Amino acid sequence: MMKLFSKRFRRDGVTGSLWRLVAFTLLLVAGQLSAQAQGQALTGLVKETDGTPLPGVTVQLKGTTRGTQTNIDGTFQLTDVPANATLVFSFIGKTPQEVQVGNRTAVDVTLADDSKSLNEVVVVGYGTQRRKDVTGAISSISAEDFQKGNIVNPEQLLAGKLAGVSITPPSGQPGGGSTIRIRGGSSLNASNDPLVVIDGLPVDNSSVNGASNPLSLINPQDIETFTVLKDASAAAIYGARAANGVILITTKKGLQNDQLRVSVSALGSVSDVIKQVPVLSADQFRAAITQTGNAAQQALLGTTNTNWQDQIYRTALSGDFNASVTGSIKNAPFRVSFGYLNQNGILKTSNFERYSGSFGISPRFFDNHLRVDLNLKGSIINNVFANQDAIGASVSFDPTQPVYSGNSNYGGFYEWLDPATGNPNTQATRNPLGLLMQRQDLTTVKRSIGNAQFDYKFHFLPELRANLNLGYDVSTSAGTIFVPATAASQFFRGGQSSQSSQTRDNKTFEFYLNYAKDLRSINSRVDVTAGYSYQDFIRDAPSYAELTADGTEFTPAGVPFKTQYTLLAFFGRANYTFNDRYTLTATLRRDATSRFGPDTRWGTFPSAGLSWNVKEESFLRGVKALSSLKLRVGYGVTGQQDLPSGLSDYPYLPRYTLSDLTAQYQFGNTYYRTLRAEGYDANLKWEETQAINAAVDYAFFDGRISGSIDVYQKKTKDLLATIPVPAGSNLTNRVLTNVGNLENKGVEFSINTNPIRRERSNLDVGFNITYNQNKITNLSKVPSPNDPGVLVGDISGGTGNTVQIQTVGFPTNSFFVLRQVYDQNGKPLEGVYEDRNRVGETVGDGLITIDDRYRYQSANPKIFLGFTTQYTYSKFNAGFVLRGNVGNYVYNNTRSNTGAYRNFTNALGFNNNGSPNVLETGFLNSQYFSDYYVENGSFVRMDNLNIGYNFGKVTGRQSTSARGMNLRASVTAQNVFLITKYTGLDPEVSGGIDRNLYPRPRIISAGVNLDF
Repeated sequence: MMKLFSKRFRRDGVTGSLWRLVAFTLLLVAGQLSAQAQGQALTGLVKETDGTPLPGVTVQLKGTTRGTQTNIDGTFQLTDVPANATLVFSFIGKTPQEVQVGNRTAVDVTLADDSKSLNEVVVVGYGTQRRKDVTGAISSISAEDFQKGNIVNPEQLLAGKLAGVSITPPSGQPGGGSTIRIRGGSSLNASNDPLVVIDGLPVDNSSVNGASNPLSLINPQDIETFTVLKDASAAAIYGARAANGVILITTKKGLQNDQLRVSVSALGSVSDVIKQVPVLSADQFRAAITQTGNAAQQALLGTTNTNWQDQIYRTALSGDFNASVTGSIKNAPFRVSFGYLNQNGILKTSNFERYSGSFGISPRFFDNHLRVDLNLKGSIINNVFANQDAIGASVSFDPTQPVYSGNSNYGGFYEWLDPATGNPNTQATRNPLGLLMQRQDLTTVKRSIGNAQFDYKFHFLPELRANLNLGYDVSTSAGTIFVPATAASQFFRGGQSSQSSQTRDNKTFEFYLNYAKDLRSINSRVDVTAGYSYQDFIRDAPSYAELTADGTEFTPAGVPFKTQYTLLAFFGRANYTFNDRYTLTATLRRDATSRFGPDTRWGTFPSAGLSWNVKEESFLRGVKALSSLKLRVGYGVTGQQDLPSGLSDYPYLPRYTLSDLTAQYQFGNTYYRTLRAEGYDANLKWEETQAINAAVDYAFFDGRISGSIDVYQKKTKDLLATIPVPAGSNLTNRVLTNVGNLENKGVEFSINTNPIRRERSNLDVGFNITYNQNKITNLSKVPSPNDPGVLVGDISGGTGNTVQIQTVGFPTNSFFVLRQVYDQNGKPLEGVYEDRNRVGETVGDGLITIDDRYRYQSANPKIFLGFTTQYTYSKFNAGFVLRGNVGNYVYNNTRSNTGAYRNFTNALGFNNNGSPNVLETGFLNSQYFSDYYVENGSFVRMDNLNIGYNFGKVTGRQSTSARGMNLRASVTAQNVFLITKYTGLDPEVSGGIDRNLYPRPRIISAGVNLDF
């Protein structure tokens, strides 16, 4: 056989060439093997810019197929690496990096974020879209950019980070909720809170009994990204609940084919009071009483010097512990987490304890055609609510009196007593510490949120997907309040023993089809979605009798409460992109709510958006300095059916309410509770918000400078408002109806820069600023040019006093006050105000009445801004977050209520302390309606200052790829400083009226993170 082949090859004249080719190949292989034999072993560590080890990075010898991946601790090892080799490091979302090996035996690399890769896909309603195809106003933020430190609630992660998103952080109350506003509020009486969607499940974000914040039941450590849909073009796909914007939360997941990873973190925090409400010292108080009080009032003065705010506040310790396990089992990535938080409040007795757990798994079936995402989250919260009446009492209680009485009466606390009976004085301020220590207010809240999403890519048509989403949101709460009979606050009713409970059961069913295909023949891409949504909300709250401390019935149980409402919707969206430059998006959603009658139940919410990727045009394609330039414009309509707090879910139906026990009718010797007709509007319908947005997205120098400019206008009509009923009606005096219009318009600007981007150091700087102008454009169904508006803004002091008003042509919550007159030295003159009302052609009628009040500033900021920076050098990182408001005004109710000499002395057998502002004004009587107390609340606050250090692998050998434990440590300060001219405790007050504010503490935290 060999001879035959040899003859054939010789006959063909190719035998010599073949053997020469074989010999050359053998020599080449031998040379390569020789080179490899002479290569070197190489180890290394790959990190993120903040020093965190990066597992799963591909490390490849350039020009070959040889390579490896980094381990869980970011380390890698390669053998037989030629000295002239080049290593290529690559990872999704990071900028690839090439490194010449040379004579090194170890190569450490830091991979920076690749803005292009990170922004390729963005989460939108019911799916994802390519970032380049997005036409609406959408902002995203990921875990590495979140606020750091003692973060209790998810929304705190966003504060100051995104243009157009204003987050007023909670008071110092543990677990307290923030006020979230996206491009200003869209309603007067209905909800202004955005819709929250967690892993595709729209959740119920209304209040849960016993939880000061419904989002506090979500562990922030489980969150991977936030996406905010700000304009109607982006949010209209959620039509019925999207008038105030939408926040999409994506939680952390396991990675496909990932190794098993364990992460453990612990954070310890110390919280302390930064500032106290200014009050007269004991010596100043004695001087004031001596100056203005009579002999009897002076005789009440004590001999001690008590700072009551020192008595009720404390240095509080907190701990936050989290553990998670991620990995992949047989093509099913998973993540399991557990968290425990125990946060003590700076107000004594207040405490927030949370146990949380989550489980997520995403198996794939049928050659990856079917993906199942199962997400389960659960939490248990134990709240100890402090009696916040103690805050106001600490400002008012006589500082010359002792904390304790020296006897066992009334728990041993000093109280003002009636000399004739020895019982507590019914009119007097209670001992602040006694209010805290003699009340036990406990609540346990349990909440579970879960959904299963089935996403099937059809075998015969892979461009078509079917998505089924089944979800639930269930919560229960149970609370008790106990006040002993010996407590002065409840002495005359024999103490208090009460309980409460509530159950919420919400279910979601959603299904949609999505078809997405690149039509290369015509340089187009289409993405079409159509679906159906069903949500059901049930609330159940039994009624319990009010008992005294010994169990005697004080007030019988009322009527149990149970209610239900349902939402239905059909929705569709079409997205068409031509030549990767021009995109058109159209959305239509048809919603129905059971809260409205059959004739007005359905609402239609359309939207449309256009974008032009200008950078892809030929005249800009060669401009290297310009990385991206995109123009967007959008218009849409969104809806609102969330009713004002406390109203029935059936406001369009006639109904009767059982009267209170204090309003019974006597028939013979028996008393009967009556039925009272409630007001209703049978034609109640959707509140609608129409919005338009125009924007420019830009990026320069390979994305090292990027940002956007948005201009928007929102107009809300048919406001869901509670208005007075005309006299003579057989109904109640107020009714919920559709009346009024509201407008918000503004400009957003954001810029993100990366001025330093090197192998060992990186600096990211971001700035955003938003201008928002808010105005009421109509408040009545029938034009009423002389109608002053609706009085709002209840204050402490007097009975039924208000200092704000809703008026056409003015911002919401405008202050409605009298213009103060001052003397030549700038001192306010007591009771002297401008007589502003007109009588015919004459200004002033010689009387100061409500007609002389004017609209002066608003509680709404005109500008809010955020500034963030993060710097990394080798294993060290540091950063801070600044936030600010400009143009927000605050009514200092503490000053107006306690800053008068008459407040200190009275004929009721006790003295009260108050504001030292009285020494400046000399006011004898409280001047509640003076614009003197409306102060500029503009401020700049350093929210967060953080530093960290990555120690790397602390177990195992540093120079090998053997698994070990990676250690990272951090120190964070929150609420670092505040710059403001406001004279009160804190200018950041939701609603603009400062009274009895639970102070926000300064928090210092130290934490460690361990990764295995």
